[in-house]
Amino acid sequence: MKRKLLLFALSLFTFYSAFAQNGVKKANQSKPNIVYILADDMGYGELGCYGQDKIETPNLDALAKRGMKFTQHYAYPVCAPSRYILMTGQNSGKAFIRGNHEWGERGPVWDFKAMEENPYLEGQYPIPDSTVTLAEVLKGAGYTTGMVGKWGLGAPFTTGFPTQQGFDYFYGYICQRQDHTYYSGHLWENENRVPLDNKIQAPTVTFPKGLDSLDEKNYERYAQKDYAPDFLIKAALKFIDKNAAKPFFLYYPTPLPHVSLQAPKDLVAYYHQKFGDEKPFLGDGSYFPCRYPRATYAAMITLLDRQVGELIKELKAKGVYDNTIILFSADNGVAFNAGVDPVFFNSAGPFKGNFGWGKGFVHEGGIREPFIVSWPGKVKPGSTSDLIASTMDMMPTFCDLLGLNTPKEVDGISILPTLLGQQQKNTHPYLYFEYPEYGGQQAIRLGNWKGVRLNMLKGNAKWALYNLESDIKEENDLASKHPDIVEKMIKISKQEHRTPALSRFLIPVLEQEMK
Repeated sequence: MKRKLLLFALSLFTFYSAFAQNGVKKANQSKPNIVYILADDMGYGELGCYGQDKIETPNLDALAKRGMKFTQHYAYPVCAPSRYILMTGQNSGKAFIRGNHEWGERGPVWDFKAMEENPYLEGQYPIPDSTVTLAEVLKGAGYTTGMVGKWGLGAPFTTGFPTQQGFDYFYGYICQRQDHTYYSGHLWENENRVPLDNKIQAPTVTFPKGLDSLDEKNYERYAQKDYAPDFLIKAALKFIDKNAAKPFFLYYPTPLPHVSLQAPKDLVAYYHQKFGDEKPFLGDGSYFPCRYPRATYAAMITLLDRQVGELIKELKAKGVYDNTIILFSADNGVAFNAGVDPVFFNSAGPFKGNFGWGKGFVHEGGIREPFIVSWPGKVKPGSTSDLIASTMDMMPTFCDLLGLNTPKEVDGISILPTLLGQQQKNTHPYLYFEYPEYGGQQAIRLGNWKGVRLNMLKGNAKWALYNLESDIKEENDLASKHPDIVEKMIKISKQEHRTPALSRFLIPVLEQEMK
């Protein structure tokens, strides 16, 4: 009898132990998966849900309908520093990376054939090992972390490589120069080169004289067999498939729609028929010629939209869509070169998007970006937020979500209350932007006021001041009428600026003002 009672007690213990273990496992699985998609050089107005009427983006428009669309979300003027700010949560006055540092001291870093032969020439100046990245924080919280796409924050065999910065898996371009062509010689998988079936061809060409520039066949030489975006989306889908049973973070910084203009023929043909004939882009010595630049650019954005649709389809197929936060944004505003036509597409929406106002500049067209967040059952479908937010808010937002302490020296805020439809008590008193390239620039968003300084490397210290509520295009300088606001800008600048660790990012005017 005692033996029977003992066996019964042991069976009960085993049952409840198994139940408890299953409960723990279930709790771990309840952590939401995170998929962060980052477009490359996309203007604020290039999605249908943000007013675009020429380029078709049905999947992203549907994502916005199922989630929340932000109207005042900010990034940074160019690739590498924008990605650094996203990964660290620091503003650009304190960031280690503040510009596109191609690390030219190594040798011919812009020679594509040399890079193919010598991987040490790839990549950008590496972020230090001491950097605390979003991937490291999420990995420490039990997430499997994966990155597929363009990195831009390091080089092979350095501390800046993605797998050295918190990512369990990496596939894509380590170097942002490499993705100036979508037919590159290789991609990377973790710390190994993966060859593509393409001949090495530098984009630094112009259309040959003597050939008919209106004949499509004369542009076939600029397209090859292996189109990199096809390989990137396959790797991303595989990562979801492999890790669907546990919490995962997928960072998908697609190179689309960054130039060179290269896209699948069927999509180009669709937009060619839609737009009609157009003047070809014959190359500028930096990017490949393109027969139908407008059609090709639209095709690249629609291709990105299709890939978003594929990611969502895979999440649903694996039964994890309802427990996944999907976020979509872009690293900086629309480009102005290589055949891109921001005026034709009204790419910057209500802002100016031509040269001097889009990519590479701290005006709204260069730093205000689309931002969509979907989370079934948590984020209200079809909602819109006017909260002033930034990519640097991602680190504290995810820490808040998971009950983690936000790392030190993070300048962002948690926007989780806004996502959940709750009162956002903690807001940005201001946003600070410091950019040492394109002449040296600075900007501060203070309520509806926007302070801007350009040409700082030439010694300019004068502020321009705009009221974004009445002057969204930043055309009317009100600095002389509001010296009190300018004085606030000066104080914020002194508070937020730190002397950069890398001398190439120095802006002497700022250093003088700190004395």
